[in-house]
Amino acid sequence: MIKNIQFKIILIFFLVGIIIIGGLSIFYIHSLDYLQVEELSQKVAQLKINTAIALTICTVVFAIIGCLIAVFLSRYVIYPINKLIKSAEKIAEEDSGNKKKTKKKVEVENLENVLGLMTTELKEKLSEVSTQKNQIETILLHMTDGIIAFNREGEIILINPAAKKFLGIRPEDETFDDIFKKFDVNINMEKIIYLENWTSTEQRIQVNDKYVNVFFAPFKNETERPDGVIAVIQDITEHVKLDNMQKELVADVSHELKTPITSIMGYADTLLEGEYDKETQTKFLNVIATEARRMARLVTDLLTLSRYDNNKKNIRKESFDLGDLVKKCQDKLAIEIKKKHHKVDCFVTADVPPVYADKYDIERVILNVLTNSIKYTPDGGEIKIYVGFVYNDAYIKIFDNGIGIPEEDLGRIFERFYRVDKARTREMGGTGLGLSIAKEILDKNGGSIDIKSVVGQGTEVVIRIPTKETE
Repeated sequence: MIKNIQFKIILIFFLVGIIIIGGLSIFYIHSLDYLQVEELSQKVAQLKINTAIALTICTVVFAIIGCLIAVFLSRYVIYPINKLIKSAEKIAEEDSGNKKKTKKKVEVENLENVLGLMTTELKEKLSEVSTQKNQIETILLHMTDGIIAFNREGEIILINPAAKKFLGIRPEDETFDDIFKKFDVNINMEKIIYLENWTSTEQRIQVNDKYVNVFFAPFKNETERPDGVIAVIQDITEHVKLDNMQKELVADVSHELKTPITSIMGYADTLLEGEYDKETQTKFLNVIATEARRMARLVTDLLTLSRYDNNKKNIRKESFDLGDLVKKCQDKLAIEIKKKHHKVDCFVTADVPPVYADKYDIERVILNVLTNSIKYTPDGGEIKIYVGFVYNDAYIKIFDNGIGIPEEDLGRIFERFYRVDKARTREMGGTGLGLSIAKEILDKNGGSIDIKSVVGQGTEVVIRIPTKETE
C-alpha cells in the first residue's frame, strides 16, 4: 500500500512537469508567430536546443523534487501511518484470533457442560435403577410370601428364599415341572399363559405338615405378548388349622349340647310315660337339673369366649391386693376342698404391690385353676399356693400332686374343648373351655399363664399379672 502511494506522488510530479513543459512549449510557439519569416529558420534550431535543455532540466528538477517529497512523505507521514495501520491490523488480527479462540473455547465449554449434564443424569438414572434393584431384591429377600418367576420355557428366572422354604426346592429343581410335578398338582404352564380365564390358577398344596396356597399369573413383555409365569406362594397353615379348629368347635359344641339334651329329653319322657315313686322322680329330676346346669355353663362359657373374640367384653381394670383375692377364692372352694380331704396352704410374700387388672376376671381365672387342681388331685392330696412379685409382675404359683398331664397334651390344653381325658372331664362337669377362657382373660389384662406337668407327679401353674398400668 505504501509503495503505491509513493509511486502515485512521483507520477503526479512528472505529470505536473509535463504540463508545465507543454505550457512553455505552447508559449514558445505562440511567440514564434510574431517573429519575421527570415528570422524563423535561425530561431528554430535555437528553439530546439533550448527546448531540449529546458525539458531535461525540468525533468531532472521535478524528479529530484518528487524523490525528496516522496522520501519526506515516506519518513514523516507515510511510515507513521503505515506503522499505525500495521498495529491496527495486528490488533485486529489478535482480536479476531481471540474471538475465534473465545468462540472455540465457549463451544468447548458448552460441550463439556452438556457432557457433564448428560453424565450427571446418567449417573442419577443408574443410581436410581441400582436403588430400585436393591429395593426389589431386599423386598423379595424379606417377603414372607414366596415368589417364583418362570420364562416361557418354564425355567426359573427369579426366586426368593421364602419360596425355597415353603416348597422345599432343591438345587436340581430348575424348571416349572421339576417343582410342581412332585406335588401331583394338575397345573399346566401353557394353559396359564394362553388361557387367561382358566379357573385353576390357584392351588392348595400340602408340604409335609404345612399347607401353602399357590397363585399363578402370566406376565407380558413390552409388546404385550406372554413372556412367562409368576407363582406367589402363601403359607396358610395357620388358616387351615383355624378352619379345622372351627369345624372341631362346631362339632364339639354340637356334641356337648346334644349329650345333655338327650339326657334331659330321655328322663323327661320317662317321667311323662308313667307314675313313679317319689324317690325315682327325685333321681330323674336331679339328672335333668344337672344336665341343664351343664348346658347353662357351656352356653355361658361360649358367650364369654365370643365376647372376648369380638372385643365386646368390657375390661374394667383397677388396683387390688392379689394375696387377699387368692385367699377369698380358697375360701369359696372350701367345701370342695373338704370333700376331697385336701391340704391347701397359701403363702404370700411380703411387700407384693397391688396388681392392675380386671378383678372379676382374675378371680375367675384363679377359681378355674384351683378347681382343676382340686378335681384332678386324688383324695387326701396336697395343694400349695404361692403369691409373690418379680420385676413388674405379681405371680401366683399353684402346685398339686395330682394325676398330671401327658407331655404330648401340654401344647394343646389351651385349645377350646380340648380335654386330656374327655370322659373323665365330662363326668366331673367340665366344659373343656376353662383354660381357654383363662388364657383369653390374662391376654386381655396383659398377663400370662404357663403350665408344667408330669404324669403321676402333679402339675405346676404359674399366673403372671402386671402391677402397673400398661399402655
